Order: sequence, then C-alpha cells, then structure tokens
Amino acid sequence: MSETISLWSLFIGSFLAATLLPGGSEAVLFGVLKTHPETLWTALGIATIGNTLGGMASFGMGWLLPQTQQLKHVEKLRHGTPVLLLAWVPLLGDALCLAAGWLRLNPWQAALFMALGKFARYGVIALAIV
Repeated sequence: MSETISLWSLFIGSFLAATLLPGGSEAVLFGVLKTHPETLWTALGIATIGNTLGGMASFGMGWLLPQTQQLKHVEKLRHGTPVLLLAWVPLLGDALCLAAGWLRLNPWQAALFMALGKFARYGVIALAIV
C-alpha cells in the first residue's frame, strides 16, 4: 500500500515539477527509491511519464498563445523538436516546452524528445541513488 502511495506521489510531483509551477521531483524520486529500491524501473517510468505529461501541459499552454504573422512564415523553426531533449533543465525546460507549443512544433515529436531527455535525467539520478 505504501509503495502505491509513494509511486502516485512520484507521478504527481513529477507532473507538477514540469509545469510552470515551482517544484522538484528529484527529492520524491530519491525518497521512493530509498524506501522501495525494488521499484527502480517502475519509478523511473512513472517519473518520466509524469514529467513528460507536465511538459506537454506547458506545451499545450504555449499552443494556446496567439502567433504573429511573421512567425507563421518561419518554417525552419518548426523542425526544432530535438531541442526538447533539454526540457529537463530547470527554468529553461519550462520555457522550451512553452515555446515549442507556441511555435506549433509537432506534438508527437515534442513528447518523444521530452521523454528521452527526462528519462535520461531520471536514469542518472536513479543510478546515483541505488
């Protein structure tokens, strides 16, 4: 039961940490892995999914922002989804996700690159813990 609560807390903390709200999910991941080290891969997956969904929420907010006519003609910017590998970086990542939505980058590619970057970060943290 406590393992389930810990994993739900990790999901919520990871989601909120990736939005424009302040917060860090690393401490929650640390606590979960110290308390339940057998959940390593589950916790890594849940943290990645929660954080990616939070990043996509910021992406969605950016999508709702109006664009200028000048920006609509800059097609080169629309192929910039690999920069979202850095979506995990504090403060910068939030701005990147918001900007990616505003630029109307491909949401599937955006989610993929966000998830890859976030998984790598959580993986490094998890390896340092266990």
